[in-house]
Amino acid sequence: MSDSLRDQLLKSGLVKKPRIEAKPSSPPRAGVATKPHPVRPAPKRTDEVDLARAYALRARQENTEREREQRETERIAREKKERKQKLVALLAGKALNIADAEVARHFPHGNKIRRIYCTPDQLVQLNRGEFAVVQLAGRYLLVEREIALQAQAIQAEALVLLCDPNAPGEDDVPADLVW
Repeated sequence: MSDSLRDQLLKSGLVKKPRIEAKPSSPPRAGVATKPHPVRPAPKRTDEVDLARAYALRARQENTEREREQRETERIAREKKERKQKLVALLAGKALNIADAEVARHFPHGNKIRRIYCTPDQLVQLNRGEFAVVQLAGRYLLVEREIALQAQAIQAEALVLLCDPNAPGEDDVPADLVW
């Protein structure tokens, strides 16, 4: 009976041979060669990679959108400048304003009542629709109807007053009334 209980149980097949567990590493003894363990890089977590990719994609989209908005703003400013230059060229020398005119013709523009000075003959023509008022660089210019319509085609906001003699009055006050 020299066999231990463990050996007897192993022979009978009731117990399987235990696996040999790795012992905690201890400092190598002098003169004994040890095999180095391979160093494996830690696997990157996929959620960190996805998050970084999402941030990069979002930053790229924001830059693209910002550049598109800037190009659009520049295009609008360029078109506005071109329209203003065309308007200046159209109205050059065609204003009928007279410096010593004394009759004021009042008209609404924006949220205020504005006025332009003209002669009595010009007032009659303005009220008949033969003349019109156009705004250019903050000044109101009296011009012929055809010129005013061309100015309106270039820039709609430029045409301030163009009377239609056939239109019914909004109230009982005649347009040629001098205040």
